Amino acid sequence: MALDSVQSDPKLNFKDKYEAELSDWIQLEKAAIALIHVTGSLWFDKSVELVLFRNQLVDRSASEILNLHQYAKQIVKKPINVLDTLMLAKELHKLNLAPARIDVGRLNAEWIVERKNFKSAEEFIHDKFSTFIGKEKRNIIPRDVVLYGFGRIGRLLMRELIAQAGKGEQLRLRAVVTRSNSNDDISKRADLLRNDSVHGAFPGTVIEDYENKALVVNGHTVHMIASSDPAAVDYTSYGIHDALVIDNTGVVRDRDGLSLHMKSKGVSKVLLTAPGKGDVPNVVYGVNESAFDKQKESVFSAASCTTNAIVPVLTVIHKALGIEKGHIETIHSYTNDQNLLDNYHKKYRRGRSAALNMVITETGADKAVAKVIPELAGKLTGNAVRVPTPDVSLAILNLTVQKGTTKDEVNEVMRNAALQGKLVEQIQYSVSNELVSTDLVGNPCASIFDSPATIVSKDSKSLVLYVWYDNEYGYSRQVIRYAKYLADVIRLVYY
Repeated sequence: MALDSVQSDPKLNFKDKYEAELSDWIQLEKAAIALIHVTGSLWFDKSVELVLFRNQLVDRSASEILNLHQYAKQIVKKPINVLDTLMLAKELHKLNLAPARIDVGRLNAEWIVERKNFKSAEEFIHDKFSTFIGKEKRNIIPRDVVLYGFGRIGRLLMRELIAQAGKGEQLRLRAVVTRSNSNDDISKRADLLRNDSVHGAFPGTVIEDYENKALVVNGHTVHMIASSDPAAVDYTSYGIHDALVIDNTGVVRDRDGLSLHMKSKGVSKVLLTAPGKGDVPNVVYGVNESAFDKQKESVFSAASCTTNAIVPVLTVIHKALGIEKGHIETIHSYTNDQNLLDNYHKKYRRGRSAALNMVITETGADKAVAKVIPELAGKLTGNAVRVPTPDVSLAILNLTVQKGTTKDEVNEVMRNAALQGKLVEQIQYSVSNELVSTDLVGNPCASIFDSPATIVSKDSKSLVLYVWYDNEYGYSRQVIRYAKYLADVIRLVYY
């Protein structure tokens, strides 16, 4: 008997109902554990990653997997369950699939609707993945990656690059460049990687190799290179070739400065984790990456965390309703740029204690939007308030649109964008009336759309939209998505 049926069966007394519910839940947990095994085998043996509405299943607990299924039921409004997911995953495992990323949430929802058209789950899976069968369908050449800098974003990038390594067929983290690589520095950086006050303990092993000036992270040797000159590193001496350098220092943001990396042996491309200046391409992955020729261009920017958060939502709303004008207010967690206690800062108000104050300051996000969505140039204003929280920020979009609408219509447009189309990796749709910022620490999406908070005025053309984002982790995931695109190591996808 299914858990939902047990809960609604009036014939059962309280004791029998309790026992039946417990028995059903145990079966679901067993199915989740079996799914963990199948998911791991697909990932490490075949480079096939299963996700559930873009939430990773690799390295998840049984309880987490069941919780994700509950979320999926709420979003797609269909009875998605782990038993069907397990069955479909087993059928996928039987196939000789090319490297791929497959959303079993979408697959499960389609199975519920289409199962009557197929004799079996095997036939259904073959029909859906006929173009994925055969390793030759997607030949990927792994790409070396170097992290230039090892601060907040750099360490999160390392965590995630290692977590996504799998068989090593996509991005391979080979080195980190910092100003010093003394044994003490290597030890301190290893400890900062192991434990983070915001993001918690790193779920893996970190071993210091002082003799070889390296860290061994989950079996991956990562060279710790000392240099203060981006043009003076011979990466080939470490066996690193054709590397993508991810500059996460934010010190240099123009083409001339970033191009210095290209003078180092073994480098082929540079990606900046901050807004680029001048003619440096500013990209929000999922929106405008195809606007620049990645074969001819060598220097790129992944824009800012705020730009990555608001642009996907603005893109969807502009396409559906047409944006006439608007104001963007970001309620932003404090950053290392601010002072712990009052001290001098070149910008107004930023010198005041970050831990004690809400600080009105400027943001370049409104202008950055125009670089990604040119038709919105001059239509938006922006400002920011820095607040005493260490991570997760909120963008409030106050928009005037051309087409009259309702709250339900706006929310449905955003829900559809989160479930299908180009922006499914970027946008998450939240239905919780109790959502607060700490709930979103470690959220992988660039934008979390808070649907209960949506406001539409009586004139039907003035909207207030609330978009959350983990300005550290969510942004880091966007950087990695773009890095995979630049390195041409993206697998086949089924979203």
